[in-house]
Amino acid sequence: MHDSFLEALNHLQGSFMSMGINVSEQIYQAIESFKNKDDKLAEQVIKHDENINSDEINLEKEALNLIALQQPVANDFRSIISFLKASSDLERIGDHAATISKETIRMKKDNIGEFKDVNKIISKMEVKLRSMLEATLDAFLRGDESSARLTAQDDILIDKQFVIARNIVTNEIKQNTKQIPLVGSYLYTIRLLERIGDHIVNLDEQVVYSHSGKIIELNPGKLKPDLIRKELQAESGSGKSKSKQNK
Repeated sequence: MHDSFLEALNHLQGSFMSMGINVSEQIYQAIESFKNKDDKLAEQVIKHDENINSDEINLEKEALNLIALQQPVANDFRSIISFLKASSDLERIGDHAATISKETIRMKKDNIGEFKDVNKIISKMEVKLRSMLEATLDAFLRGDESSARLTAQDDILIDKQFVIARNIVTNEIKQNTKQIPLVGSYLYTIRLLERIGDHIVNLDEQVVYSHSGKIIELNPGKLKPDLIRKELQAESGSGKSKSKQNK
């Protein structure tokens, strides 16, 4: 019984890791399609989202069957519940990637332009998000609570990039109201990326729960609502100081 349970638990873990890798690729392709206005690639992302949805359903069935048939002890039960809840966040990340791709198709159809400076920020957000997701999946695999906590702190970097990009975009509309459709698309997209960061933090919280049984809040933006504003102000002040020194 014990050997069969461990085999089933390892299979569940493998299913979760595979889903996470697929979701990471969805993020990458969604942003590539957005930056390049590649509607064909965007269509692929939307189509592949169906696979992500199926992955979540199958993982849920697998987890519930494992609980019902094997009646796991406390530690193993927490692991199963963590995979179950985390798969929901992975599915939501996949949904956000698909939504970005739908926005790409709409932008291509309407032949609206781009904000090159914001595209650079979006690229940075995508790279960081995928790095966070990879680190979180690794923490799940190793049961590394410390790593999960550290990864969650990186979400503040995503929040800061979101605020910077939002400021650039909103300033554009003040100068040219004809940019409203483009501004709307960019605001929507960067908001979705910011939400992806929040979902990754949720995954990190599940690593902690699985390891210690603690239910905690790790999102730095929620723990310290003024943190982003203070850090951006500090960076702005530092930049001005360096500028004066150079003069």
